[in-house]
Amino acid sequence: MLRVLAVDDEEPALEELLYLLRADPRIRSAEGASGATEALRRIGGAVDAGPDDPTALDVVFLDIHMAGLTGLDVAQLLAGFAAPPLIVFVTAHEGFAVQAFDLKAVDYVLKPVRRERLAEAVRRVAEQVGDRSAPVLDTAGDQIPVELGGVIRFVPIDDIAYAEAQGDYARLHTATGSHLVRVPLTTLEERWRSRGFVRIHRRHLVALGRIDELRLDAGSMSVRIGTAELAVSRRHSRALRDLLMRRTGR
Repeated sequence: MLRVLAVDDEEPALEELLYLLRADPRIRSAEGASGATEALRRIGGAVDAGPDDPTALDVVFLDIHMAGLTGLDVAQLLAGFAAPPLIVFVTAHEGFAVQAFDLKAVDYVLKPVRRERLAEAVRRVAEQVGDRSAPVLDTAGDQIPVELGGVIRFVPIDDIAYAEAQGDYARLHTATGSHLVRVPLTTLEERWRSRGFVRIHRRHLVALGRIDELRLDAGSMSVRIGTAELAVSRRHSRALRDLLMRRTGR
């Protein structure tokens, strides 16, 4: 049973969100705050009081565009708390998903809020809150938000076989499809280097463990990942071969 604070400086939007949250049987209590300052005061008091206090909070459903401090500002401040509540962003603006990803949000729900979409966000929160002994999922390390038909979903990075540069965007390829994200390939390269992703070409970043074959043909090199064959540039070929050799122990 979740204890919720909903934050939005537009009263009709706040009332609608509270109505939907209170109708969910997994919600023990849902209270509202009409702005960032009120939200921080209530969250600070709840954290100081401890998890067993009646004022304790499990999750904050947080609007992004508010007068004064934004929802992103609030989330950045909460990151400095010893044991902050989880965060779900609720916003009319889909362009902030990457920041939500960096701030370790559990979910990112677009307005107008649909009952079934909100129920999915509550499910994700309940999964994390349910087992207090389990570590909270590090969204920034384990998932990336993608937009699917107007809904933001979080794709596990372990499901991504390779990423393809498309200007200032990147297209992520998984076994079930592809997703375009507003993140440059160079940024993904920096973030995912420790997860076994390597640059093989100015256009491609691949998961080393997903490479099925390394092919040499008349001095050119390529890799096969599933049904995709990707060229390896001369600049990256030696480093890639060395990495693969080390993986096989040769």
